[in-house]
Amino acid sequence: MVSEQRISQLQKLLANIGLKLAKYDLLNSALIHPSYVFEKGNQVGSHNQRLEFLGDAVVGLIVGDYLYHQFPEKSEGELTKMRAAVVCESSLAKAANRLGIGQYLLMGKGEKIGGGATRPSNLADAFEALVGALYIELGINAIRDVVLGFLKPEIEKVILGHYGDYKTQFQELIQKQADGVIEYQIISETGPDHEKEFVAGIFRSGRLISQGKGRTKKEAEQNAAHQALIKMGELNE
Repeated sequence: MVSEQRISQLQKLLANIGLKLAKYDLLNSALIHPSYVFEKGNQVGSHNQRLEFLGDAVVGLIVGDYLYHQFPEKSEGELTKMRAAVVCESSLAKAANRLGIGQYLLMGKGEKIGGGATRPSNLADAFEALVGALYIELGINAIRDVVLGFLKPEIEKVILGHYGDYKTQFQELIQKQADGVIEYQIISETGPDHEKEFVAGIFRSGRLISQGKGRTKKEAEQNAAHQALIKMGELNE
Protein backbone atom coordinates (compact mmCIF):
# COMPACT_ATOMS: atom_id res chain seq x y z
CA MET A 1 0.00 0.00 0.00
CA VAL A 2 1.49 3.31 -1.10
CA SER A 3 1.14 6.06 1.52
CA GLU A 4 -0.60 9.36 0.78
CA GLN A 5 2.69 11.20 1.30
CA ARG A 6 4.42 8.96 -1.23
CA ILE A 7 1.54 9.36 -3.70
CA SER A 8 1.94 13.12 -3.43
CA GLN A 9 5.62 12.77 -4.32
CA LEU A 10 4.87 10.49 -7.25
CA GLN A 11 2.24 12.90 -8.55
CA LYS A 12 4.91 15.61 -8.72
CA LEU A 13 7.09 13.30 -10.78
CA LEU A 14 4.18 12.49 -13.08
CA ALA A 15 3.49 16.19 -13.50
CA ASN A 16 7.07 16.60 -14.76
CA ILE A 17 6.43 13.80 -17.24
CA GLY A 18 3.01 15.10 -18.28
CA LEU A 19 1.09 11.91 -17.50
CA LYS A 20 -1.49 10.75 -14.97
CA LEU A 21 -2.08 7.37 -13.34
CA ALA A 22 -5.02 5.87 -11.50
CA LYS A 23 -2.75 3.55 -9.48
CA TYR A 24 0.70 4.12 -8.03
CA ASP A 25 1.95 0.69 -6.96
CA LEU A 26 4.00 -0.04 -10.07
CA LEU A 27 5.37 3.49 -10.29
CA ASN A 28 6.43 3.27 -6.66
CA SER A 29 8.16 -0.07 -7.28
CA ALA A 30 10.01 1.44 -10.24
CA LEU A 31 11.68 3.83 -7.81
CA ILE A 32 12.65 1.30 -5.12
CA HIS A 33 16.31 0.33 -5.17
CA PRO A 34 17.03 -3.30 -4.12
CA SER A 35 18.97 -2.04 -1.08
CA TYR A 36 15.76 -0.52 0.32
CA VAL A 37 13.92 -3.85 0.24
CA PHE A 38 16.96 -5.63 1.66
CA GLU A 39 17.04 -3.18 4.57
CA LYS A 40 13.31 -2.74 5.22
CA GLY A 41 11.93 -6.12 4.19
CA ASN A 42 9.38 -7.21 1.60
CA GLN A 43 6.58 -5.31 3.33
CA VAL A 44 7.76 -2.12 1.60
CA GLY A 45 6.99 -3.64 -1.81
CA SER A 46 8.98 -4.97 -4.74
CA HIS A 47 12.24 -3.44 -5.95
CA ASN A 48 12.65 -2.21 -9.49
CA GLN A 49 14.75 -4.90 -11.19
CA ARG A 50 11.94 -6.72 -12.98
CA LEU A 51 10.50 -3.43 -14.23
CA GLU A 52 14.00 -2.40 -15.31
CA PHE A 53 14.23 -5.57 -17.41
CA LEU A 54 10.95 -4.74 -19.13
CA GLY A 55 11.72 -1.04 -19.50
CA ASP A 56 15.05 -1.80 -21.15
CA ALA A 57 13.19 -3.66 -23.91
CA VAL A 58 10.55 -0.94 -24.24
CA VAL A 59 13.09 1.90 -24.51
CA GLY A 60 15.05 -0.12 -27.07
CA LEU A 61 11.89 -0.73 -29.11
CA ILE A 62 10.78 2.92 -29.04
CA VAL A 63 14.21 4.23 -30.03
CA GLY A 64 14.72 1.49 -32.62
CA ASP A 65 11.32 2.16 -34.18
CA TYR A 66 12.04 5.88 -34.35
CA LEU A 67 15.45 5.41 -35.98
CA TYR A 68 14.11 2.81 -38.42
CA HIS A 69 11.44 5.14 -39.75
CA GLN A 70 13.52 8.34 -39.64
CA PHE A 71 16.51 6.88 -41.49
CA PRO A 72 15.36 4.46 -44.22
CA GLU A 73 18.76 4.80 -45.90
CA LYS A 74 20.73 3.50 -42.90
CA SER A 75 21.96 -0.10 -42.77
CA GLU A 76 21.16 -2.53 -39.97
CA GLY A 77 24.66 -2.17 -38.58
CA GLU A 78 24.53 1.61 -38.51
CA LEU A 79 21.07 1.64 -36.94
CA THR A 80 22.33 -0.75 -34.26
CA LYS A 81 25.21 1.61 -33.41
CA MET A 82 22.85 4.56 -33.28
CA ARG A 83 20.43 2.80 -30.95
CA ALA A 84 23.24 1.58 -28.71
CA ALA A 85 24.52 5.15 -28.36
CA VAL A 86 21.09 6.31 -27.19
CA VAL A 87 20.12 3.32 -25.05
CA CYS A 88 23.21 3.19 -22.84
CA GLU A 89 23.80 3.91 -19.16
CA SER A 90 25.14 7.42 -19.57
CA SER A 91 22.31 8.52 -21.89
CA LEU A 92 19.59 6.98 -19.71
CA ALA A 93 21.13 8.53 -16.59
CA LYS A 94 21.02 11.95 -18.26
CA ALA A 95 17.35 11.41 -19.12
CA ALA A 96 16.71 10.43 -15.49
CA ASN A 97 18.40 13.64 -14.33
CA ARG A 98 16.17 15.69 -16.61
CA LEU A 99 13.22 14.09 -14.85
CA GLY A 100 14.75 14.57 -11.40
CA ILE A 101 14.35 10.87 -10.66
CA GLY A 102 17.13 10.80 -8.05
CA GLN A 103 15.07 12.68 -5.46
CA TYR A 104 12.28 10.10 -5.69
CA LEU A 105 14.44 6.99 -5.30
CA LEU A 106 14.00 4.90 -2.16
CA MET A 107 17.32 3.37 -1.11
CA GLY A 108 18.93 1.72 1.88
CA LYS A 109 20.91 3.97 4.21
CA GLY A 110 24.29 2.76 2.97
CA GLU A 111 23.39 3.28 -0.66
CA LYS A 112 21.95 6.71 0.06
CA ILE A 113 24.98 7.86 2.07
CA GLY A 114 27.24 6.55 -0.68
CA GLY A 115 25.65 8.88 -3.22
CA GLY A 116 23.24 6.37 -4.71
CA ALA A 117 20.78 9.06 -5.77
CA THR A 118 23.32 10.47 -8.23
CA ARG A 119 24.99 7.21 -9.32
CA PRO A 120 24.51 6.80 -13.10
CA SER A 121 23.77 3.07 -12.85
CA ASN A 122 20.96 3.67 -10.34
CA LEU A 123 19.51 6.51 -12.39
CA ALA A 124 19.63 4.53 -15.64
CA ASP A 125 18.01 1.53 -13.96
CA ALA A 126 15.29 3.71 -12.45
CA PHE A 127 14.56 5.38 -15.80
CA GLU A 128 14.13 1.99 -17.46
CA ALA A 129 11.99 0.74 -14.57
CA LEU A 130 9.86 3.88 -14.78
CA VAL A 131 9.31 3.30 -18.48
CA GLY A 132 8.42 -0.33 -17.74
CA ALA A 133 5.81 0.73 -15.18
CA LEU A 134 4.28 3.37 -17.44
CA TYR A 135 4.20 0.90 -20.33
CA ILE A 136 2.17 -1.58 -18.26
CA GLU A 137 -0.22 1.07 -16.99
CA LEU A 138 -0.70 3.18 -20.13
CA GLY A 139 0.59 1.27 -23.15
CA ILE A 140 3.34 2.09 -25.60
CA ASN A 141 1.45 4.71 -27.60
CA ALA A 142 0.95 6.88 -24.53
CA ILE A 143 4.63 6.88 -23.57
CA ARG A 144 6.42 6.89 -26.94
CA ASP A 145 6.71 10.69 -27.18
CA VAL A 146 7.65 10.93 -23.50
CA VAL A 147 10.58 8.54 -23.89
CA LEU A 148 11.78 10.19 -27.10
CA GLY A 149 11.40 13.63 -25.54
CA PHE A 150 13.59 12.93 -22.54
CA LEU A 151 16.18 11.25 -24.76
CA LYS A 152 16.05 14.01 -27.38
CA PRO A 153 19.59 15.44 -26.77
CA GLU A 154 21.12 11.97 -27.14
CA ILE A 155 19.07 11.25 -30.27
CA GLU A 156 20.18 14.55 -31.78
CA LYS A 157 23.82 13.59 -31.17
CA VAL A 158 23.51 10.33 -33.09
CA ILE A 159 21.72 12.13 -35.91
CA LEU A 160 24.84 14.32 -36.18
CA GLY A 161 26.96 11.18 -36.39
CA HIS A 162 28.12 10.91 -32.77
CA TYR A 163 27.37 7.24 -32.18
CA GLY A 164 29.26 6.93 -28.94
CA ASP A 165 31.91 4.53 -30.29
CA TYR A 166 34.55 6.45 -28.43
CA LYS A 167 37.08 3.60 -28.46
CA THR A 168 37.26 3.63 -32.26
CA GLN A 169 37.38 7.42 -32.36
CA PHE A 170 40.17 7.53 -29.77
CA GLN A 171 42.12 4.73 -31.48
CA GLU A 172 41.99 6.51 -34.83
CA LEU A 173 43.23 9.70 -33.19
CA ILE A 174 46.01 8.09 -31.17
CA GLN A 175 47.35 6.13 -34.16
CA LYS A 176 48.26 9.41 -35.83
CA GLN A 177 50.78 10.08 -33.07
CA ALA A 178 54.30 8.67 -32.86
CA ASP A 179 53.67 6.59 -29.74
CA GLY A 180 50.24 5.26 -30.57
CA VAL A 181 50.25 2.18 -28.35
CA ILE A 182 47.57 2.16 -25.66
CA GLU A 183 46.20 -0.53 -23.38
CA TYR A 184 42.84 -0.93 -21.64
CA GLN A 185 42.80 -2.45 -18.16
CA ILE A 186 40.00 -3.11 -15.68
CA ILE A 187 41.14 -1.25 -12.58
CA SER A 188 38.36 -2.36 -10.23
CA GLU A 189 35.18 -4.39 -10.07
CA THR A 190 32.64 -3.78 -7.32
CA GLY A 191 29.08 -4.69 -6.37
CA PRO A 192 27.04 -7.91 -6.38
CA ASP A 193 26.63 -9.97 -9.56
CA HIS A 194 23.32 -8.34 -10.47
CA GLU A 195 24.71 -4.81 -10.11
CA LYS A 196 28.38 -4.83 -11.03
CA GLU A 197 30.29 -1.62 -11.58
CA PHE A 198 33.57 -1.74 -13.48
CA VAL A 199 36.26 0.91 -13.69
CA ALA A 200 38.44 0.73 -16.80
CA GLY A 201 41.65 2.64 -17.37
CA ILE A 202 43.56 3.55 -20.50
CA PHE A 203 47.31 3.27 -20.14
CA ARG A 204 49.97 4.70 -22.42
CA SER A 205 53.58 3.72 -21.79
CA GLY A 206 52.47 2.43 -18.39
CA ARG A 207 50.85 5.74 -17.41
CA LEU A 208 47.14 6.06 -16.69
CA ILE A 209 45.70 8.73 -18.98
CA SER A 210 41.97 8.34 -18.31
CA GLN A 211 39.40 6.10 -16.70
CA GLY A 212 35.67 5.43 -16.90
CA LYS A 213 32.91 3.50 -15.14
CA GLY A 214 30.24 1.19 -16.50
CA ARG A 215 27.92 -1.72 -15.77
CA THR A 216 29.93 -3.86 -18.17
CA LYS A 217 33.63 -3.95 -19.01
CA LYS A 218 32.90 -2.73 -22.54
CA GLU A 219 30.86 0.21 -21.28
CA ALA A 220 33.60 1.15 -18.80
CA GLU A 221 36.17 1.09 -21.61
CA GLN A 222 33.94 3.25 -23.82
CA ASN A 223 33.57 5.77 -21.00
CA ALA A 224 37.33 5.76 -20.41
CA ALA A 225 37.87 6.52 -24.11
CA HIS A 226 35.20 9.23 -23.87
CA GLN A 227 37.09 10.90 -21.02
CA ALA A 228 40.35 10.65 -22.95
CA LEU A 229 38.77 12.44 -25.93
CA ILE A 230 37.46 15.18 -23.64
CA LYS A 231 40.93 15.66 -22.16
CA MET A 232 42.39 15.93 -25.65
CA GLY A 233 39.86 18.59 -26.60
CA GLU A 234 38.11 16.40 -29.16
CA LEU A 235 34.76 16.33 -27.35
CA ASN A 236 32.80 18.52 -24.96
CA GLU A 237 31.61 17.02 -21.69
